[in-house]
Amino acid sequence: MRGNEMGPSVVAWEATRACNLVCRHCRAEAVPTCDPAELTTAEARRLLEDVASFCRPTFIITGGEPLLRPDVLELARYGTSLGLRVVMSTNGTTLTADTVRAIREAGIVAISVSIDGPDAASHDAFRGVPGAFAASLEGMRLAREAGLPFQVNTTVTRHNVDALPRLLELARQVGALTWDVFLLVPTGRASAEDEIPPARYEQVLAWLLEQSTMGAAGEAPAAGMPAGHGTAPAAVPASREGMRIKVTCGPMYARLWIQRGGQGRRPQGCMAGDGFAFISRTGKVYPCGYFPREAGDIRERPFSAIYRESPLFLELRDPGLLRGKCGRCEFRRACRGCRARALGTTGDYLAEEPYCTYQPPLRERSARVAPGAGCGAAPPGGGARAAVAGGSPLAADGGLER
Repeated sequence: MRGNEMGPSVVAWEATRACNLVCRHCRAEAVPTCDPAELTTAEARRLLEDVASFCRPTFIITGGEPLLRPDVLELARYGTSLGLRVVMSTNGTTLTADTVRAIREAGIVAISVSIDGPDAASHDAFRGVPGAFAASLEGMRLAREAGLPFQVNTTVTRHNVDALPRLLELARQVGALTWDVFLLVPTGRASAEDEIPPARYEQVLAWLLEQSTMGAAGEAPAAGMPAGHGTAPAAVPASREGMRIKVTCGPMYARLWIQRGGQGRRPQGCMAGDGFAFISRTGKVYPCGYFPREAGDIRERPFSAIYRESPLFLELRDPGLLRGKCGRCEFRRACRGCRARALGTTGDYLAEEPYCTYQPPLRERSARVAPGAGCGAAPPGGGARAAVAGGSPLAADGGLER
């Protein structure tokens, strides 16, 4: 159990469904206009008060495009005044110098911008609007010049997996503090046909781990993506002291980190309902944004009570309930498997992670876990993937949404 007594370390609130893009993988299935049923300003303020009453998480304002909600900066300012660490997930296309200034004045400590292709042709095709790539790059330039920290989010699909080395280099070039790589969970507009095969996921995670652990002067070997990628990509520089690389919705990354003797803070596995919670635009509470099983409704019951007492959340906090190979895996406490992916694939959120290629020993369940894999190895703050190395203000993993 990682996030019950102290509350979640990360809360994401879908401020609006409205968005100016038409992304092919959109979890929210966003539309151009706001949903009339969205939380009112007063309801959103009460939510912020309730969250602050029992924990001090990173509070992510996401969407849709949150900047299309008229009162979003007012609410961010209020959340900041309550002691919450407010961040925002934006597509970056609506950022102007004035908007960036207003974001900083509202107390928002960082933003994330999603980039899913290394050039205009690929990114704009993914995002569904010509000019989106150029507008997002301009938004990040304005943020950088204003001193507003940002991370780049990338969702891995079969359409862009071969471009990951170029996307890594782009994230570094634009000045991102973090590159957050999301492994697609088919939800909303996303389709299982967009996913890469499990073996490729394992390869991608291994490559990301290699990039994230190289020394300050190191460069990636000239074959960053193994088996099935054709010609090797160019070498990609990476640095412990520079941009951080992290993984979301790929809990097997924690297993790989342990298996390969990773150094420093161990990545966390699936945080759904255990350190992380998602609140929809209408007040429904979910374990994460890709997990369409409702735990409660803040219009009927406070979020604090839902988070602490929901039977769904309590089940997700007990790795002893995991089934299949996840249930007997020695890395189960560190990884847990993606519960949303298990639900979407099998209909059972406690089933084994369908995209994990690791085969644990065939033996009876045991309380023993791999060294460093237990709850005690988790970082402070209820076990969520806490602050970016080096004191960055960016959100924990699980964090600034795609």
